[in-house]
Amino acid sequence: MDDHTPNAAAAHPTPDDSLPYLRGLTQLIDPRRLESLLARTGRVEQRRNRLTAASVVWLVVALGLFARHSVPAVWRALHSYLRSGEPDESTLTKARRRLGVAPLRELFREVASALAPAGTPGVFHRGWRLLGIDGTCFDRPDTEANERVFGRGGNQRSASAFPQTRLLALCELGTHAILDFTFGPLRRSEPAMVPALLPSLRPGTLLLWDRNFFGFRLISSVLDRGGHLLGRIKASYLIFRRDRELPDGSYLSCIYATYYDRTHRRNGRTVRIIEYTHNDPTRPGCGVRNRLLTDILDPAELPAKEAIELYHRRWEQELAFAEIKTHRHTRPVLLRSKTPRGVVQELYGLFLAHRVVRQVMTEAAAERGIAPERLSFTASLRVLQSHLPEAPATPVVIWYERLLEEVSRQTLRPRRLRWYPRVVRRTVKKWAKKQPRHRHPRQPTKPFAESVVIT
Repeated sequence: MDDHTPNAAAAHPTPDDSLPYLRGLTQLIDPRRLESLLARTGRVEQRRNRLTAASVVWLVVALGLFARHSVPAVWRALHSYLRSGEPDESTLTKARRRLGVAPLRELFREVASALAPAGTPGVFHRGWRLLGIDGTCFDRPDTEANERVFGRGGNQRSASAFPQTRLLALCELGTHAILDFTFGPLRRSEPAMVPALLPSLRPGTLLLWDRNFFGFRLISSVLDRGGHLLGRIKASYLIFRRDRELPDGSYLSCIYATYYDRTHRRNGRTVRIIEYTHNDPTRPGCGVRNRLLTDILDPAELPAKEAIELYHRRWEQELAFAEIKTHRHTRPVLLRSKTPRGVVQELYGLFLAHRVVRQVMTEAAAERGIAPERLSFTASLRVLQSHLPEAPATPVVIWYERLLEEVSRQTLRPRRLRWYPRVVRRTVKKWAKKQPRHRHPRQPTKPFAESVVIT
């Protein structure tokens, strides 16, 4: 994540050893940068105590690494060597409240700004760095404050069980690393959230996105930043004229900001349209027409068939979301915090933890000269979790080298030629579905023993 070498990180171990089990992660998050960030955001304590701002930052990151544990359980796991008593849950909650969101937000922005180096397998295509934009939703703990701030989804039958927030992320597809993300209430649309991510785009990138993001202003904002675009368009749109046929079957057309401009054919932007289908009856969508739009106008730079195959790399971002939300093939992660501010803080910690694991995997893959996507995320996460307790007793550089060596062995089998229906699997329960009247039941006013009446 940072541009320093392991030896440089070892030269200045973390100044706060209240979480020594995470000392190895100083290879990825520079402790001096963290101290500077805390000073910049005004989180430096006037007096020294066990729950310093730096230790709480590390704790929030650890919450993302140990997503199945409660906050006190994570603290106990990281302090099993201590003989003194541990802070109670309210003390940890107050410490997190004092820390706030700003340090975690700024730390993520600094850490996530680094990209995989040039030459990393699977990250580039014809010299373009492959990025994706896509959205997802996160469940929040069922509290009135979370529902008021984030909203609650549902359908025509009933509301959803938990409040939800909508999140949009910019992802480096070859490494699954999240470079930036934004979130908001569930009622906010994904296209309206795209401008918040555009400052993170850099020249020389090829951005892949889904059909929901089509729009003249969105497309222009991407191209004006020096990036290229390959996006899907709804086949029902009948606004494209075949201005010029190209040898590979695609054609040039123009898009316009308004209907008036399109009618008078002015102030347009030239784009290339690729229409295709497939004839395999064993695959979904056989015979269905699809459209792709790109600003790469020369077929020699990106042939139509190559663009069609390349667009399917967009699904790598769905796998990245699966890693963050479920850690692969386990029950979904429900954030612990009951207040909106705590939820946002924990969300940044979760994305920082994912970035830590993905950075380890990227460096481990580089050791073997393979693509990072050839390594198992779940296995790499378990290796990191099992190695963390070794950090206090082992020199950090040696510890990190051992970690990379073991992670590099967690290879996946080649992906099989298969597909599965995009459906949600639900288990039928005998219990009634949660309704609004069940969310805040009346609580007992006295112990059960005092309420017993013998008849």
